[in-house]
Amino acid sequence: MKVFIFLMNLWVYPLLLLWTVIGLLISPLAFLLWRKLTDWSTAKIARHFIWIYGRGWMLIVAPFVSFRRYGFDKAYRQRTPCIYVINHLSFFDTYCMALQPVSDIAFVVRAWPFRRLFWYTAFMHLARYLDVEADGFAASAERAQAITAAGGSILFFPEGHRSRDGELQRFYSGAFLLALKLNLPLVPLCITGTDTLLPPGTFKMRPAKVRMQALSPLDPADFSGDDGHILMRKQVKEMMAQKIRELKAGS
Repeated sequence: MKVFIFLMNLWVYPLLLLWTVIGLLISPLAFLLWRKLTDWSTAKIARHFIWIYGRGWMLIVAPFVSFRRYGFDKAYRQRTPCIYVINHLSFFDTYCMALQPVSDIAFVVRAWPFRRLFWYTAFMHLARYLDVEADGFAASAERAQAITAAGGSILFFPEGHRSRDGELQRFYSGAFLLALKLNLPLVPLCITGTDTLLPPGTFKMRPAKVRMQALSPLDPADFSGDDGHILMRKQVKEMMAQKIRELKAGS
């Protein structure tokens, strides 16, 4: 097993670096081509390229990682703009968002990716990712409204940071407040296996089974009153906790 893990890291990291460099080099020309062939905005093109980058990463790790997704049927693909929430286990969770069949999704992130992941920063700005720590809720909500009005969706990691033990941590309220404010359905997503693939605090990858499940959307109209976002937050966390247990048991 140790030899297999060594070979996995020897394979994945150099190819990921190469894929990243290739993406950076061809992206200017690709942007021009997409603008000419589509009527997409710059932000939508950037989100699509980020999705393609994630798909490429999935191909790179495919010899060592099994990917499965559930609940992403035709109705899911045709859903109107919404707010997604997903649990957070690993740095590679963001790459695994390429499991989704849709790409027009702006992530809500903390400030550190904008400051430290310099090779991604330009793409995050072009994709209009939301820096909630720097902008605050009011400004982020205004930007989110513009994104969803143009047909895009918003994705939150409501725990705010990676879980260290694989269990759901405390949920912050931002995603639920935004769903109610913008009157958009909220779709819970559950992911398992990425904490095995790349646990927090290490750079050593391991073979894993990654599973992602889309749950039924919640209608903001069902959560009225001043504490509506709290009720929604509690219900979503309970739904996700149950489904995560099922995914783990079935892996």
